[in-house]
Amino acid sequence: MNKRLLPLIALLLGLGLAGTTLVGCDDQGPAEEAGEQIDDTADDIGDSFDDD
Repeated sequence: MNKRLLPLIALLLGLGLAGTTLVGCDDQGPAEEAGEQIDDTADDIGDSFDDD
């Protein structure tokens, strides 16, 4: 295999995997939504203690 071709192939594979990973993270499942709600609630509770 050509030594110049190998880094190009590795770069293209890396970019393809990164793109696939980013696209896969768009949709949130019910567990992620519940986790975000818990985080938001915990932040609100912490803020209420800071206000007092």
